Amino acid sequence: QARMVESGGGLVQAGGSLRLSCAPSGGIFDRYSMGWFRQAPGKEREFVAAVSWSGDSPYYADSVKGRFTISRDNAKNTVYLQMNSLKPEDTAVYYCAATRRMATTRSPLLYDYWGQGTQVTVSS
Repeated sequence: QARMVESGGGLVQAGGSLRLSCAPSGGIFDRYSMGWFRQAPGKEREFVAAVSWSGDSPYYADSVKGRFTISRDNAKNTVYLQMNSLKPEDTAVYYCAATRRMATTRSPLLYDYWGQGTQVTVSS
């Protein structure tokens, strides 16, 4: 059974940090690129970061570059998003997604599997 489960969201003050985790199962993790997206109220779902199956050359949206780090631990079947220096504009529901395409894929239409999302709220 294919599943994607995110965790680690919460409420944090501006300047703080959170680490999100995603635990795919059912054959999704191996040889898939993994991405993180976010969606704020009234806005479209936007690309945040992605990483290939090998972990090489992580790819980031300009808005989070230098603050967020995506990584994966294939032995644990887990992908992470470390979020530092959080800003109120980072407030959104964050989704883990998997694609068989390259990690440079930014369009959510090209991702095959999605988690249920985890809420991140950053207060000023």
